Amino acid sequence: MTKPALKLYLAAPRGFCAGVDRAVRIVEMAIEKWGAPVYVRHEIVHNKFVVDGLRAKGAIFVEELEECPDDRPVVFSAHGVPKSVPAEAARREMIAVDATCPLVSKVHIEMTRHHAEGRHIYLIGHAGHIEVVGSMGQLPPGAVTLVDSPADVAALPEPADRAKLAFATQTTLSVDDAAATIDALRARFPEIAGPHREDVCYATTNRQAAVKAVAPKIQALIVIGAPNSSNSLRLVEVGRRAGCAYAQLAPRASDIDWRALEGVSAVGVTAGASAPEELVNEVIDAFRARYEVEVEMVETAREDVEFKTPRILRI
Repeated sequence: MTKPALKLYLAAPRGFCAGVDRAVRIVEMAIEKWGAPVYVRHEIVHNKFVVDGLRAKGAIFVEELEECPDDRPVVFSAHGVPKSVPAEAARREMIAVDATCPLVSKVHIEMTRHHAEGRHIYLIGHAGHIEVVGSMGQLPPGAVTLVDSPADVAALPEPADRAKLAFATQTTLSVDDAAATIDALRARFPEIAGPHREDVCYATTNRQAAVKAVAPKIQALIVIGAPNSSNSLRLVEVGRRAGCAYAQLAPRASDIDWRALEGVSAVGVTAGASAPEELVNEVIDAFRARYEVEVEMVETAREDVEFKTPRILRI
């Protein structure tokens, strides 16, 4: 039986970003340096395949520092942690390695600077997300107000001093949603201070731009990524808003809903920033098993960013 023809558009950039690559290497280097087990507070990145691979090498993933013994190294995840966590690790004289993405650390530094200058900070982000918890935990309670949308901005109480306000954002938001909320803050508080460059990271921005470029060419979009990955979920939303009739999040090829793809002739594939290229190849192979596939790359940017690992791992 002849397989149906299918055009597969691969979005680029896709998959691992520099911050994720660095975080994974940090765990691997820690295991090489100190042996197993090495404890990791929270999933190092939001991808089960990656986490399971590190677990097989000797990483033990926990949610809180109190689950870690004093005599084994602990790695803090790429999403960042509240200041109280490294402080407690230091009190316990633990070996602690910070895998916080440098672009998240940049947000922490900005917020700390604004706080030192007496400003109240509005953090644009999603309540409960681990990155937001870490960012808000950089400052004392009450110093930061979380806002998620222009509607949240409209509902904010009048601040004590309109001249002493600033904003920052979660790094993995929808670029368009973040821009709308920033515009709402600036419209209501014209004197509000913001970052010198927007906080939504380069990788999030680039992957969303690639999806927007692919969307007009396709009938369906597959986003390879975990259901707890903010940047992956945003790619699904961006695809739908860009006109893609069907967009699905799929952690693995085995999670693809093939019935939903019946009759389509053009499909886009991308991957969230914590999904390795191995999973992209797995999805392409799954399509080739079912279709006569022609692959075309749609590249909107090239990335050459690389972040150094902490010095403690290099000495």
